[in-house]
Amino acid sequence: MTATPGYAARDDRSNGRISVCPTGAHGLPAPVDELAESAVEALEWTGSVLSPMRLLGRRIVPVAELVPDAHAERVCVGSEPVLDRTEIATWVWPEMTDRVPPAAARVSGVLAPARHWRTALTAAVPFARFTSAAILVPRHVSDREGFVSTCLIRARQFGVAVLSTDEHGIRTELEGRAFEDAPSTEQTAVSRWVNEVVYDQLLASEAPAPSWG
Repeated sequence: MTATPGYAARDDRSNGRISVCPTGAHGLPAPVDELAESAVEALEWTGSVLSPMRLLGRRIVPVAELVPDAHAERVCVGSEPVLDRTEIATWVWPEMTDRVPPAAARVSGVLAPARHWRTALTAAVPFARFTSAAILVPRHVSDREGFVSTCLIRARQFGVAVLSTDEHGIRTELEGRAFEDAPSTEQTAVSRWVNEVVYDQLLASEAPAPSWG
């Protein structure tokens, strides 16, 4: 498959495996979308807190912002977000350099909320390879004996931040690894697809929607 001039794009949601999660389905003391705002503030991540979604089979909350120059270029050439993983898999081929649309979203972090720390960590770790990642668990979980010797040790190995929450608010249990989204960061087929999905969600949250000509 080759890219056509102007980054001809296809939006194939049947291959995207994207779904929006119910905000109260994580066993936490408040809706996830509300808790995520406080968690992201504690983490000092920049960007918009997007709706909870299932991505790569994991329930997560992405935090991202548009890359102005790349977004403007894609609007000019009519390059909409591409959600077809098969097509995106070709974008990292050496021969495709300079023939694919630029990444128009910057994913500043991925938050994984869950009632069990193992579930949350399993959700967060795949994203920690290309962005900041954090988990959010109920306070009674983090207060259990052995939490430090199990969850925190494993989270530290992957550079994942750990937060807990109860009716009194958010508490940081472990700071995560600082992740710099530098141009030199190697892009993979997975990270590029995640970027396109997040770009699509960013545009859906914008008002008014951009014109693609």
